[in-house]
Amino acid sequence: MNITVKGTADTLYIYLSGELDEYSAPEARRRADEEIDRRAGVGRVVIDLAEVRFMDSTAIGFLIGRYKKLKRYSTPLFVRGASAAADKVLSVSGIYTLIPKI
Repeated sequence: MNITVKGTADTLYIYLSGELDEYSAPEARRRADEEIDRRAGVGRVVIDLAEVRFMDSTAIGFLIGRYKKLKRYSTPLFVRGASAAADKVLSVSGIYTLIPKI
């Protein structure tokens, strides 16, 4: 799992690539939380999944955890770029009711 972070004045972009599963999720959580804390007060956070080749249910937990963390900062979270397979997992899970896709 590779994580790249970019930001603008109002948006923090977190780009994930590789596999988001039980083995890679702890490091992805740590790194995402570190960036979120460092940029507390940003207008919104976008997690880009375009380069994620595989994700399992652990990815749902990863997204919900970041959603809860950002809720404490009153910062909305969005996802974008999910592959067709990932989009199906996210849709079936109902995650888009909490975290809209853009």
